[in-house]
Amino acid sequence: MSKFEGVIVSDQWLHSQFTQVELRSLKSKFMTFKNQNGKVTFGDLPPLMVKVNAFRDMYSEDEIRGILGESGTDFTNDIDFEMFLKSYLNLQSQATAKQGGRRHSSSFLKDTVTTLLHTISESEKACYVAHINSYLGDDPFLKQYLPLNPASNDIFDLAKDGVLLCKLINVAVPGTIDERAINCKRSPSLWEVNENHTLCLNSAKAIGCTVVNIGAQDLVEGRPHLVLGLISQIIKIQLLADLNLKKTPQLVELADDGEDIEELLNLSPEKVLLKWMNFHLQRAGYEKTVRNFSSDVKDGEAYAYLLNVLAPEHCNPATLDTKDANERANMVIDHAEKMGCKRYLAPRDVAEGTSNLNLAFVAQLFHHRSGLSTDTKKISYAEMITEDVQTSREERCFRLWINSLGISTHVNNLFEDVRNGWVLLEVLDKIFPGSINWKQATKPPIRMPFRKVENCNQVIEVGTQLRFSLVNVSGNDIVQGNKKLILALLWQLMRFTMLQLLKNLRSHSQGKEIRDADILKWANRKVKSTGRTSQIESFKDKSLSSGLFFLELLSAVEPRLVNWNLVTKGESDDEKRLNATYTISVARKLGCSIFLLPEDIMEVNQKMILTLIASIMYWSLQQQTEDLNSFPSPANTATTTTPEASPAPSVCGEDENFSIGGEFSNLSIDDTTSDSTASSQPESDGVAAADELL
Repeated sequence: MSKFEGVIVSDQWLHSQFTQVELRSLKSKFMTFKNQNGKVTFGDLPPLMVKVNAFRDMYSEDEIRGILGESGTDFTNDIDFEMFLKSYLNLQSQATAKQGGRRHSSSFLKDTVTTLLHTISESEKACYVAHINSYLGDDPFLKQYLPLNPASNDIFDLAKDGVLLCKLINVAVPGTIDERAINCKRSPSLWEVNENHTLCLNSAKAIGCTVVNIGAQDLVEGRPHLVLGLISQIIKIQLLADLNLKKTPQLVELADDGEDIEELLNLSPEKVLLKWMNFHLQRAGYEKTVRNFSSDVKDGEAYAYLLNVLAPEHCNPATLDTKDANERANMVIDHAEKMGCKRYLAPRDVAEGTSNLNLAFVAQLFHHRSGLSTDTKKISYAEMITEDVQTSREERCFRLWINSLGISTHVNNLFEDVRNGWVLLEVLDKIFPGSINWKQATKPPIRMPFRKVENCNQVIEVGTQLRFSLVNVSGNDIVQGNKKLILALLWQLMRFTMLQLLKNLRSHSQGKEIRDADILKWANRKVKSTGRTSQIESFKDKSLSSGLFFLELLSAVEPRLVNWNLVTKGESDDEKRLNATYTISVARKLGCSIFLLPEDIMEVNQKMILTLIASIMYWSLQQQTEDLNSFPSPANTATTTTPEASPAPSVCGEDENFSIGGEFSNLSIDDTTSDSTASSQPESDGVAAADELL
């Protein structure tokens, strides 16, 4: 299973400055610089620090040497890991000052999602506690611990075993986690706690949470700012879940007469919510436009107008007459309570412009009373223009995968957001560092169309260098939003990365490429090694629909993982679905970051099957590699896997720079496709190389 032991730092303040993922990555780099005597000196730091991602584009070796020398450092002196961390923080503080911004390396949430500091907001904590008490108060397991006291640290203590976070994910997106896979015990072991948090992190990414540089151990330690930040994202996803035309076709009424409904489809949920709010404010005669959930709502006037339109029966004229913002905010909240909205928001949160809480308040108003038309003609039209199921599932998969990489741009609508090429350039640079010439790239907002074409042409150029199948494809095809081409390109990009990850774990195989057939043979041999007879002929083998082969494979790589008392025969559709949902949760519990749905297993989506099995294979080989590296020798020292050795390491929840999995288009998997991303090698050679680690 994924390791639950963290990197130990004796200085508690120093320990608090890093997540476990950061500590593991930095410890790995530090260990690679030990000399023959097993020591590192200050003189070793400049070439070491310049390889750290945070400083790679910020400093040269000479500049780092100069900064370290300012304090009179003797470069011949030996240093330990904690001294290395202090030097790292020193460089980081100087880099932050140089950029004129705050330190954010330990932040795992995007600024557009929430503001995350090493302090927590008591107002937000109280709001989230009220939400948990409301939605999980009747849960069979958690009701013994609820209601939580918002004035205490109950929420952080209860979150330490992982059950609360897993249950909250299922409230946000029902059915994401098979609750049979959650370890619900009063006194779970450390292994079981770690399993719950690994399941939580991988499932959080699968519903759209942006989780970067955080591992299961960080949640086991119950770090308040990390726990609260993750809860914030989960609740936000729940509150904004219905703000799309598929679930609420009445939103079509928000489209202006001269506005294409396609534009409405492309808006993020937050922008749809703002558009809904301004739609009603305009009807109420409010002259201003609300552009955010902070400064534009601080005086409470917008809320007063909005509530008077949505619930005129509870209207209080004094709300607009009062001159005191706090008093008006209190009257607004009373008005909302009368229409059925629970009191999650305090008057000071309105007056202070707390963005997250105000967004939650408006979303709650939308759910209780949207005030939109039920014009059947408009609703029918909205239903007609929604995506077909297959394309929608593929868009979801790639969007979640891209957002899980930790790039600076957050993708809300895949087909719209990639058209300027910038997102694709970021993805390529993330998984294949140094491949992009940023001097020839243009960052959004981009007004000149030819700049978008230039960005996309560079994407095609790099893809061609990676031997993707891009015959007769130009950058303009991406700019024009060719959905089929975009999906095909992203599939090849994901597949290339997946195979590179597996190849890097087998670096002792002298650079031989891995192919689809190697993954298939590895899976069959792994299952066979346990004495079971199940075998598959290809990734589209119809027998896979029962889910049994995946569970046997998961059991083969970690025998204690699967509870066979919960597994069905997989004969009926209902039994297949039970096995499929259990398979997905067990794989995430193991450490696989995957974005598939139960339907993908039941329908035997061959590309999803390939990436699911590859993810399990990656985890298995990674664990074996870690075991080998625990006993260093001249033979394996050169093959130690470090974060620098892979373009995007780890799918197991401990390093969040990369994840693999998902649903893909119906492009065939054949030798031609394989050769476009990996050179041909004898299949027996590839399998033999993998088996050396088993």
